[in-house]
Formats: sequence, structure tokens, C-alpha cells
Amino acid sequence: MNILKLLLTSNGFYTDSIKGHFLNLVGDEVYELNVAIITTASPHKENNKYAQKAKEDFKQMGFQNIDFIDLEFESPECLIQQDVIYIGGGNPFNLLFHFKNSGADNILRQLISKNIVVVGVSAGAILLGPNIEIVNFFTPQMDKLNTQDYSALGLTDKLVFPHYDREDLFKNSTNKTIEDRLKEFEARENCEVTRLKEDGYVTVQK
Repeated sequence: MNILKLLLTSNGFYTDSIKGHFLNLVGDEVYELNVAIITTASPHKENNKYAQKAKEDFKQMGFQNIDFIDLEFESPECLIQQDVIYIGGGNPFNLLFHFKNSGADNILRQLISKNIVVVGVSAGAILLGPNIEIVNFFTPQMDKLNTQDYSALGLTDKLVFPHYDREDLFKNSTNKTIEDRLKEFEARENCEVTRLKEDGYVTVQK
């Protein structure tokens, strides 16, 4: 039986608890598995310190076959051979654009039936949900691409808001808290947002 296995996080393998849940999702002999770390959302690509930390975390957990992949410049076909796909954070608008433009969105939907594990980190976690409307609501200035279609991959119906406890990241001129604005968004969009703190995570299996 094929099972969809997603791990949505604010900061990747931020705690031992998150690592433990991830390893439970993977379940196999990890040294045999292929890992792709998608660096597309970050302007620093694989030199991003969080991408480098992710690689070190994978190594410490026993993974040996780890590659960085940038969908802005590389074919998404390389994802087909992966057992774990780790979608790093950065600019959600850029990430969505390159996933769709490269065709990686369709490939990832096909791969879900092959029992892979997908880890979404920050922007990557939002990407796996139904849309990125919440990014446009909180940080529209990040959109340098004049995005018209906010629909995302839809691998889960969970709409997450990473870094929920980081008021410093989401300051605005009205001095409303993150929670105030999330309630406004939920009322406007008639939806429910899953709040993820820095050490937060959600697993999806179905």
C-alpha cells in the first residue's frame, strides 16, 4: 500500500524529536537511501547555512547519498531516483515559480505513490499545502515575480504558518501581532491555519 509521508517544519531537523519522527517515517536502512536537498528558494543556494546544516544532519543520522538540487538550473528528472526530498526555505514565490516552471510539481505528485518522504521547511512546508496566499498576506514585498497564481502543490490540505513565535520576522506598521493577523486571514479566506513555532512540526500520512 502506498502512503503519502510528509513532514512540515519551520526549521528542518531543529530538535531530536523532529529527527526521531522523520526516521520513523523513513523506516528503512538509511545508508542505502538517496536524499535530495532542494536549495531553489534561497539566493545562496547550497551555500545557504541551513542547507549545509541539513546535509550535516542527514549525515549524522546515517545517510550517505546526499545531493543538492537547484530546480532553477537543474532538471527535475533527477528527483525520480530519490527516496527523501528535503525542500529548503527561502523565498516562497521563487520556490513556487521554479517548481511549476520546471515541471517538478508534477514529478513530485507522481513520486508520492512510491513511498518517498518529503520534508518541507518554512517556504517548503507552505509549498506542499494548497496555496501560498498566506505569504502574500504577510510578506507581499517578497514577490518579485508578479505572481498571479498562488496555488501550490496541494499534497496536503494543511495550510501552515512557520515561525509563528518570531514576531521580529513579521513586523508591520499596525503593530498587530502574528496571531491578530492570522485570525484576520482565517476569517477572510474561511480557512484554518496550522501554527508552527520554531521547533514545531506536523506529520502527514495518508
